[in-house]
Amino acid sequence: MNSKKKPLFRRTQGAMYRRLKGKGWRRPTGKHNKIRECKNGKGEVPRIGYGAKRDLRGLHPCGFEDVLVTNLSEAGLLDPKSQAARIASGVGRRKKLLLLEELKKRKVKVLNPLKV
Repeated sequence: MNSKKKPLFRRTQGAMYRRLKGKGWRRPTGKHNKIRECKNGKGEVPRIGYGAKRDLRGLHPCGFEDVLVTNLSEAGLLDPKSQAARIASGVGRRKKLLLLEELKKRKVKVLNPLKV
């Protein structure tokens, strides 16, 4: 897990307009933009220093490597110490139940278990 606390990078005037509320980061432009000028208290701009450590990049927030699983043979290849399974969306309910059973037996973490 990443030990550094990363700020929430807010979009300029994102709170002002409902259409921008859920949108991601956009680089601020404008001659007098306080966020672009990195003024104190106006919000942070993503920079190189905020990046995750090299060995943590690409991992799921729980610390495991995310592996897409579509059938039982792929489930057998997982390492329960470093990998977590994500069952593909195209897998039907019957096969999903079989996969969940197999993964539980192998003690592999499932990132999207079936909600009953």
